[in-house]
Amino acid sequence: MNHSCVNCLKTLVINLNFLCWLCGAFVVAFGEFQMMNSKYASLVTSFWPIFPANTVVVTGTIVTCVCYVGVLGGMKENRCMLISFFILMFILMLVELAMACVFLVYSREINTYFEKDLMQSLEIYRESSPEGNKTIKDDFDAVQHLFRCCGVHGVADWKGNVPISCCIKNPCNALIHNNWQEGCLLKLRNWFSRNYLSTGAGVVTMFIIQFVCLCITIPVFCHLMRRGLGYK
Repeated sequence: MNHSCVNCLKTLVINLNFLCWLCGAFVVAFGEFQMMNSKYASLVTSFWPIFPANTVVVTGTIVTCVCYVGVLGGMKENRCMLISFFILMFILMLVELAMACVFLVYSREINTYFEKDLMQSLEIYRESSPEGNKTIKDDFDAVQHLFRCCGVHGVADWKGNVPISCCIKNPCNALIHNNWQEGCLLKLRNWFSRNYLSTGAGVVTMFIIQFVCLCITIPVFCHLMRRGLGYK
């Protein structure tokens, strides 16, 4: 392999890893934004580790660290860094594939846990004192107000003790007021589905960039090994 081809591949390795690093940093920032603005964390707890926000934060953090090693390895022409980057990136890609399979296989079970946790949160809300379980109450009120829904399956879930957050329009403090009739379960499921779809598209895009990075890293590493370079 001539010197110009090696320089071209080295430049590609550095640029692609830097692009991957930027994508990872953006994913972390997006996940943090979702976590700060989500209003359901206390309502659905059975599958907390696979919330879209948590997933993208963890994945993005690992990607930024691994790609940083790849950028340094390409710039310094260091075989140790390049082989470490290759191994770590390969393991990360296997984990991403495994996570995708888990989401596909257990999607129905996730919906079951979703309904059970929401019903449990609603019961806690109903049976709590006015000053008790403020976090669950605030999150449930925020969800009902944001999604314009009431209860889990409908307004009947509240058994006559309907909170103000179900009110359609002012004045909501009147003795008799109109409430949203549709339950929050279906709307929250649709919202989660859209989030998983966007998260999946981002992971697929990042997976393609990672795969290209691995393919280009191999010839650069082989060239440095043949020349005896990369340990200085």
